Amino acid sequence: MKSFLSLLLVIILTIAATAQTIQSPNKKLSLAFSLSQDGEPTYQLNFGKKQVILPSKLGIEIKDQTPFLRTFVIANVESSLVDESWDPVWGEVKTIRSNYRELKVALTQMANKPRTMIVTFRLFDDGLGFRYEFPQQDHLGYFTVSNERTEFKLAGNHKAFWIPGDFDTNEYEYHETALSDVDATYGFSATEIATRTVIGKNFVQTPLMMKSADGLYINISEAALVNYPAMCVEINKESFTLISTIAPDPVGNKAYLQAPAKTPWRTVMVSDKATDILASKMILNLNEPSKIADVSWIKPQKMVGVWWELHVGKSTWNYADTNNVQLVTTDWNKLKPNGKHGATTERVKYYIDFASKHGIDGVLVEGWNVGWEDWFGQWKEEVFDFVTPYPDFDVDALQKYAAEKGVKLVMHHETSASVTNYERRMDEAFQFMKEHGYDAVKTGYVGKIIPRGEFHDGQWMVNHYIRVAEKAAKYKIMIDAHEPVRPTGLHRTYPNWLACEAARGNEFNGWSNGNKPDHETVLAFTRLLGGPMDYTPGIFQIKMDYYNPNKKEQVHTTLVKQLALYVTMYSPLHMAADLPENYDRFPDAFQFIKDVAMDWDDSKYIDAEPGDFVTVARKAKNRNDEWYLGAITDENARTSTVPLNFLDAKKKYVATIYADAADAHWEKNPMAYKIEKFLVNGKTALKLQLAPGGGAAVSITPATKEDEKKLKSYR
Repeated sequence: MKSFLSLLLVIILTIAATAQTIQSPNKKLSLAFSLSQDGEPTYQLNFGKKQVILPSKLGIEIKDQTPFLRTFVIANVESSLVDESWDPVWGEVKTIRSNYRELKVALTQMANKPRTMIVTFRLFDDGLGFRYEFPQQDHLGYFTVSNERTEFKLAGNHKAFWIPGDFDTNEYEYHETALSDVDATYGFSATEIATRTVIGKNFVQTPLMMKSADGLYINISEAALVNYPAMCVEINKESFTLISTIAPDPVGNKAYLQAPAKTPWRTVMVSDKATDILASKMILNLNEPSKIADVSWIKPQKMVGVWWELHVGKSTWNYADTNNVQLVTTDWNKLKPNGKHGATTERVKYYIDFASKHGIDGVLVEGWNVGWEDWFGQWKEEVFDFVTPYPDFDVDALQKYAAEKGVKLVMHHETSASVTNYERRMDEAFQFMKEHGYDAVKTGYVGKIIPRGEFHDGQWMVNHYIRVAEKAAKYKIMIDAHEPVRPTGLHRTYPNWLACEAARGNEFNGWSNGNKPDHETVLAFTRLLGGPMDYTPGIFQIKMDYYNPNKKEQVHTTLVKQLALYVTMYSPLHMAADLPENYDRFPDAFQFIKDVAMDWDDSKYIDAEPGDFVTVARKAKNRNDEWYLGAITDENARTSTVPLNFLDAKKKYVATIYADAADAHWEKNPMAYKIEKFLVNGKTALKLQLAPGGGAAVSITPATKEDEKKLKSYR
């Protein structure tokens, strides 16, 4: 009898260890899941006959309990094919298709108190998503995650585009090296970043973009980051295995979960075409549908604002130069003004007038509220109350003035990273916004987080950002978050969350060594895959010595590339970031910013290579067959050839081409440009000459009879 039972157990274990294999709908990708002899869950991924992920281990470590790493048997396997479509509230396309093969593997650890963990795989044509799930069960209730042991064992020493692993900031310059040459310790000396916590030499952030020697484009990232810390990866330079690492809390724990629970999706995008990575909607498809029933109040928009002038030193956030002011006791009306405060009633009226004249939706105002003298980097609990304006900022008068001009003011809430203070005051702050006509808020989290010891990317903060989005939705307020965790597609679930910063933005060009000419071409393949970015493009005055002869800083692009970014860097919220005075100097170039749409029916990624160039065409939503095209390059000049075969073959169009001048150069002659108009049709192929660090921007609109008489056809 004993020998029979032993034989039966061997048979069960043999069956349980049998590999489970699925293919993507178009059969390009194949996934295999199996258990090792020790009952360790492993998976591997192929693109055709090419190996993408070699057999890699999966698992979660649990504090003071047996880890979910080994001694598993397969208790159940389910497979299904899903093919559905949905319409985003706003986005790059009107309709998104979600087509994948799902494999759900229930794993049980055979012990006196058996426990179950489910690994769910979704295999799309453009990549793989998988996550851990913990169903409700007798022997697993509340538990603490001490580590995650997800592996991505790569097939070679790929070229990688990376920034240091850091749980407090994403604002580093990108480096392009082989995986074996990664050295993230440069982050320790990145003193232009106020708050940084570099993990170690071999740690990098996700999304991590790579290219293999045999031409595969591979991206490692995550989707639907909820109730869990953000993921970085550690590189094993001998095996080229990436191992997940997640942000701890102040006592070293990673996450607190209670069954039923699930982790975010770990994602692997893969294709032999770079444009497929940019066009992928897998991250969005792995997120939950919108939790907001009425979305009619959510509107993509452009804004100008009291912002860039603060970064170039023309004005200040703070009203006075007083230091160590006690916010709760100070009579702000008795402070002596410094004479450089930017957010004055008259200055904001000037921006409102400019926005109204040029059809810009909103005006952002930073530095309007009391407290800036009491902060600027101090690790202090009580700084801002988000409802008390400086004496020279008349909230009521500006509300009336903006309404008369048809412009919406955009609120700014710098939390000073005192998140507990912000949470206590959110209801009052949002109520104040609604009473004064504000429908959108830019939040900020500069500094070390309070509660002290929490990271920007830890579980507590991840949940905070979602609480803000949920609370804002109740007040019908849209969110633009700065210094948050990087986005992971949650704008599908919370479409009022229009944009985030969460990367090295354009402002670094105003007061640091800036962003290299290839920066925006890398962002397209990394940060932007998770969601829209408030990058603040549109800087026309490229060199900062215009404001101060002693300033050597500059924007590392041409003026025309700043125009192209409105198309290549998708966001439903873009800022015309320069000073209105500078736009008045170049009204013909500013016309493109006025015209370009913020919401799209279709997007065509025409040509791209990470770190080198990106060319995109987009069709404006609810407009009369208007298209906009953007092309950007790195430090090298190049020609971008763009077939216009996406146009209606039966129509003629006017292409207005904003191009770098023949002698333009991001460093030597960045503000030289030319504008030309031609008749085009679906058979036309534009040849756009991009200067070093330059770009091209094109608006394409249906031609009138008068246009056909006046304009020449494109050569």
